[in-house]
Amino acid sequence: MCGRYAASRKPEDLVGIFDVRKWEPTEALEPNYNIAPTDTVHAVLERPEKGAASPVPVRQLRPLRWGLVPSWAKSPEGAAKLINARAETVHEKPSFRGAFAARRCLLPADGYFEWVTGTEERQLEERGVRKRPRKQPYFVTPADGSVLAMAGLYEFWRDRTLPDDHPRAWWVTCTVVTTAAETAPLAGAEGGGPRSLADIHPRMPLALPPDRWDAWLDPAITDMEVLRELLAPPPPGMMRAYPVTTAVSNVRNSGPELLEPLPAPEEETLF
Repeated sequence: MCGRYAASRKPEDLVGIFDVRKWEPTEALEPNYNIAPTDTVHAVLERPEKGAASPVPVRQLRPLRWGLVPSWAKSPEGAAKLINARAETVHEKPSFRGAFAARRCLLPADGYFEWVTGTEERQLEERGVRKRPRKQPYFVTPADGSVLAMAGLYEFWRDRTLPDDHPRAWWVTCTVVTTAAETAPLAGAEGGGPRSLADIHPRMPLALPPDRWDAWLDPAITDMEVLRELLAPPPPGMMRAYPVTTAVSNVRNSGPELLEPLPAPEEETLF
């Protein structure tokens, strides 16, 4: 799954990386090293510009709220529950199928966090011992330092309790598409750490390589078979993972120190 991630690249850099044609500097977001559900995030998407005479889609960098609110929802209260959409069922789930067909985006990240329950804690859980498990956070990031382009979906929701000209009348929200975690060896895996992403968690964000960006963002592509082919996992072995401070477990903490590798897990030996 993806429940937290980090995004520190400047908007100007994202504009160049993703060949963005439209963005508003006033909407630029500060680096966030501990993005949590309901936070506002940068998203790359293609749609016609508001008020433009031409209906031709334009690639844009936009701020979206993480946690998708379906257009038919009566309220936005369930947004925090729809932060992820499973690639295997995204084409058929009522909350996501409309966005999958027409409103796809890329969510740029440095990487994402995942928490691993320690070996002893897992054994206690298996024996039915009720104990709050201690978990060690890991940061998963491209081994070559490139941007992690997570496949996403976005949706519009109208708050009918507000007038049309109210700045909060429309919500634009998003979700991260996830897939089964890789079982192939992690880049640089050694010692007693996790050997694969599946050792850390059974799910992972669907990272799209650059050769799929254009097709994923193109709203003119609506054929379900074509779109589902884009959901294929990326080439294996492109990611690395390392333990980071447990300070990231507190959503109030955000800073580059959260991404600093630890020589060993803080809590205990996990593997």
